Amino acid sequence: MSTLHLFGIRHHGPGSARSLRQSLESLEPDLILVEGPPDAAGVIEQIVNPDMSPPVAILIYSPEEPQQAVYYPFAVFSPEWQAMDYGLTEQVPVQWMDLPQTHQLALRQQLDQQFEPPGADSSAGDESPESALPEIRHDPLFWLAQAAGFNDSERWWERMVEQRSETTDLFPAIVEAMTALRTEMEKDYPPDLNSNPDYREALREAYMRQTIRKAKKAGHEKIAIVCGAWHTPALAEPFPPAKQDTALLKGLPKLKVTSTWIPWTYERLADRSGYGAGIAAPGWYHHLWTASDQPTIHWLTHVARLLRQADVDASSASVIEAVRLANSLAALRDCPTPGLPELNEAAQTVLCFGDELPLRLIHERLIISDRMGQVPDDTPMVPLQVDLQRWQKKLWLKPQVTSKELALDLRKPNDLLRSQLLHRLNLLGIPWGRPTFSRGKGTFKEAWMLEWQPEFEIALIEAGQWGNTIEAATIAYACDVAEKAPNLPRLTELLDQVLLADLPEAIAQLMLCLQAEAAVASDVVHLMSALPSLAQILRYRDVRQTDTDVVTHVVDGLVTRICIGLPGACASLDDDAAAMMDRQIMQTHSAINLLQNQDHQQMWWMVLQQLAHRESLHGLLGGRCCRLLLDGGQFEPARAAQRLGLALSLATEPTQAAAWIEGFLKGSGLLLLHDQEIWQVLDQWVCELAPETFVTLLPLLRRTFSTFPAAERRQMGERVTQGSVGTGLQGWESEVLDCDRAEQVLPLVAQLLGLSAPNL
Repeated sequence: MSTLHLFGIRHHGPGSARSLRQSLESLEPDLILVEGPPDAAGVIEQIVNPDMSPPVAILIYSPEEPQQAVYYPFAVFSPEWQAMDYGLTEQVPVQWMDLPQTHQLALRQQLDQQFEPPGADSSAGDESPESALPEIRHDPLFWLAQAAGFNDSERWWERMVEQRSETTDLFPAIVEAMTALRTEMEKDYPPDLNSNPDYREALREAYMRQTIRKAKKAGHEKIAIVCGAWHTPALAEPFPPAKQDTALLKGLPKLKVTSTWIPWTYERLADRSGYGAGIAAPGWYHHLWTASDQPTIHWLTHVARLLRQADVDASSASVIEAVRLANSLAALRDCPTPGLPELNEAAQTVLCFGDELPLRLIHERLIISDRMGQVPDDTPMVPLQVDLQRWQKKLWLKPQVTSKELALDLRKPNDLLRSQLLHRLNLLGIPWGRPTFSRGKGTFKEAWMLEWQPEFEIALIEAGQWGNTIEAATIAYACDVAEKAPNLPRLTELLDQVLLADLPEAIAQLMLCLQAEAAVASDVVHLMSALPSLAQILRYRDVRQTDTDVVTHVVDGLVTRICIGLPGACASLDDDAAAMMDRQIMQTHSAINLLQNQDHQQMWWMVLQQLAHRESLHGLLGGRCCRLLLDGGQFEPARAAQRLGLALSLATEPTQAAAWIEGFLKGSGLLLLHDQEIWQVLDQWVCELAPETFVTLLPLLRRTFSTFPAAERRQMGERVTQGSVGTGLQGWESEVLDCDRAEQVLPLVAQLLGLSAPNL
């Protein structure tokens, strides 16, 4: 006669995993049924592969719609992992028994639409199915913890299960407790199959019971059932009639799915990541699993080693003192052994000298942990994943969950290949590397920040539609985007990315699209937006050894058309449009300077002079053009001061004058500090403002001066308080300097400089 043995577990926990392993070894079942996806039956054997290293996750996805996917994460301390490992090691059959994802994924969208509240916005994002459940279902352990005098289910579970030394009666007690909870809940909240969450749970438990019935019919006598604790009452005999479960499961929709293993991280296993079955301290749980002998001493030793790496003093004597304090706290709180709260308090008091800041490092590196798993090379993968792994090995770029800085020298072939790979992945929407600012001199330097995320596996699967290799997929994707690009700036941005990724086949197609779009583009703002990317391409072509002759031809046409069309585009602009045009002018100015083409610069200076002399031009743009001409040596300081005086004349509206000042001075006040004439013109204008006009313009002037560095503002303030308008010794003679006293120090200065007195 078949007997069922229910093992209700929490999905991740070293205590329950250890208890389950011991119970299975004592029971010696002839079949183990685990709550999990039957769709992954083909990859379950990989668990005992020596190259499999948790944390890992089963990824189940639809080949036609890769975004339709679900993960099943496992750590070494996950009870399900230990159950499967025991079964495969001891040659005991192991089967998944949850509702297959071929149905669950197909049901997800259908049920979300069916049970969507009236008037809800379906584009607002998926809401967790648990959100509509009664509070008791959100965290059933909390009610048990509250009954035991705890206000935190995590601490209660750790005390009762994870730190438990005797496990004989653990699982029968869990079944009894969950039965009581479900009975009480169903009194107040009867199951409603018209409710999305209740319907899903009913389907899952019906399928589990059907799986158990098949196992009994197959002749298995000792069946171990490993499932979430909440499900145990529904899987305990006697079962409801089989016809009832069969009718419930009849006609479920299907979606073709496939499964594989992918590396996972403890960061993604933590509850702060949003994972529904997440735990607060995966790194701590890993420690409890691997260091069952004297975990307190080993943990605080790890803490001390981490602190020493961060240049914090942590001696062996301090570790011993921290262990004593943790044990004392556990005794005072009637704990069998120190838990994480006691260890944190002991570490902060003794090893961190009461400072909370080092605890953040301990939390990130030890309590959460940056551990990342590994899967065997023969794990089923799409061709794109295989190609990426090949490149990772060839270029010595190991994926890591922690952020890592990578400095590349593009003159070196291997570093150039690394750069091209990272740029290609970014094009495909896989931002493994983020470009950062390089402090090195020269255009051959490139800096990256690398950080691998498990979600990139799904992105790789989705990108597989474009090709079987990284290069082929990127080329196909870039060509497709080029044909659909909405405007010239998007095309030039894409061209920049394609050149950085070194995709000659895509460049040819993209240049055809770029030339066609540039030939008909009439919007000057679009033309100006497109120029910076093209200038970057031409500036760095020698470093990446790319052929950009066609780009040069396009740039020549863009600069000419910008210079012709800019005066008309700057006419009759309001404040917002002028601010946008100001940004475009600055970007275009930087791009033309970057090109270092004399013809381009000559045309640009001519159009800026034309704008600077236009009286109807918005003050912000007039001031900006005058400042660019002054900085570029096209205007003498006296001429710039003259333009400033005209802009601030009584005939000019005060708001227009304030805008002109903003454009002329925005970003740098050094011009005011070093040019006496400009200072005098501005000072006179401010002094002549009527009181009510000054109050109106004050916010505009303050906005302008707020862009100056603090040191420049301080010097301006000092200069105003001194009442001096001069900038050199001539302006200080009468009010600041004492010439007689100054002459007395000249011999000493001459001696310090090694000069003779006659040379003074």
